[in-house]
Amino acid sequence: MTTSDDVKKAPAKDPWDLPDVSGLVVGVLGGTGDQGRGLAYRLAKAGQQVIIGSRAADRARTAAEELGLGVEGADNAECARRSDIVIVAVPWDGHAKTLESLREELAGKLVIDCVNPLGFDKKGAYALKPAEGSAAEQAAALLPDSRVTAAFHHLSAVLLSDPEIAEIDTDVMVLGESRADTDLVQALAGRIPGMRGVFAGRLRNAHQVESLVANLISVNRRYKAHAGLRVTDI
Repeated sequence: MTTSDDVKKAPAKDPWDLPDVSGLVVGVLGGTGDQGRGLAYRLAKAGQQVIIGSRAADRARTAAEELGLGVEGADNAECARRSDIVIVAVPWDGHAKTLESLREELAGKLVIDCVNPLGFDKKGAYALKPAEGSAAEQAAALLPDSRVTAAFHHLSAVLLSDPEIAEIDTDVMVLGESRADTDLVQALAGRIPGMRGVFAGRLRNAHQVESLVANLISVNRRYKAHAGLRVTDI
């Protein structure tokens, strides 16, 4: 007879034991913008196969040719269809419309939302709060057949795009509902030298992560910097 004392618990999973994502194709919607283009460049430089997406395929192809590194360009729909992981880096004011139009192409895909809902006035940047709670939660509501995560919010587009900078010294806060999915996103972040992906909770906590960009903009303006984040003691 087996008792509870005879049953050993499985050892806890090492949080830094992450999957190999090197063979996955990464699409970047909004890849002709500063943030998307910078991410595409860094991931391609790390050896990832990258497709830039744009509303206009010719703009995407032009941006891809300028980046080189095997990056391809396509319209947003083709980019979504051909990619295993899709990063959403479109402007906030086009976020909902873009995702609504790609619901079918993004079905079954791992989607990483890095959009920051911000407003600007004479006092500087400030956070907006979408009705769903955050841009990531809006994406999850609009894409019920996709696996939505949130990451890459706090990266400087200037640093990402600078070929003279070998490493990006920052942590990437990763949020999502499935550990398997957030592990994939952490692993993808870790492909970029200097970066580390850190699990930071479920999507309901995405608002404060997105909002923190407003604070970083204030930091950067005061100190003439391109600030990132590091989480200590892990």
